[in-house]
Amino acid sequence: MEKRIELEMRGKDASKIKDLNLDNCRSTEFEGLTSDFCSLESLSLINIGLQSLTGFPKLPALRKLELSDNRISTGLQALQDCPKLEALSLSGNKIKDIDALKPLKELKNLKSLDLFNCDVTNIDEYREEVFKILPQITYLDGFDADDKECEDYDEEDVEEVDGDGDDDDEEDEDEDEDGDDDEGDEEDDDEEVGLDYLTKDNIDDDEEDEEDFEPGSGGLDDDDEDEDDDDEEDEDGEPEVRGQKRKLEEEDGEA
Repeated sequence: MEKRIELEMRGKDASKIKDLNLDNCRSTEFEGLTSDFCSLESLSLINIGLQSLTGFPKLPALRKLELSDNRISTGLQALQDCPKLEALSLSGNKIKDIDALKPLKELKNLKSLDLFNCDVTNIDEYREEVFKILPQITYLDGFDADDKECEDYDEEDVEEVDGDGDDDDEEDEDEDEDGDDDEGDEEDDDEEVGLDYLTKDNIDDDEEDEEDFEPGSGGLDDDDEDEDDDDEEDEDGEPEVRGQKRKLEEEDGEA
């Protein structure tokens, strides 16, 4: 047991330990378990081979004690130095009669007692007798005096559930934020593509205009050139027509 205790302590001071699990370490004595564990609130000693509680240390802060599946039959007065004890499990031990439970009367804060699979449970009116000698307890073997089942309530479990729920919400929020960021990135990409496309079109149009332009053409169309040629011909042809007309008039005069 002593080696197991050192392992479970993990280098911490005994006075700082609040939870200690020594299940299945196989020991008939409380070697290494001392009153130095003054802050210990939960102690589990399931199936370690205990035959008695002789030498059980004074643990003023202890609230929960697991002693299931051992060979304890008497000597429960050793637990009187644990005044804050609220839950005690003695299931699977060798307790055979009601009188062996009487020392537990001194544990004023004891609320839950488990004697499942002990011989004492075979006594007639066992439950009535136990509630009679231990009036401070609320639950015996998981049921109250009216046979109403105990509702297990573990604050740590509740905190874990709440914690998971918060984590999920945070993850969901993170996912939403990531989704928004992705959408924003897509919109930015679309805008960038659109700008590139427009820029490219403008460049292509400019290039086509440059290809259509021929040096020396002056930017005039063929039709404009034809009109200019016609004008020149008219101007050149007008004096010739007038000369011919004058010549004909003179010939007529002579005649």
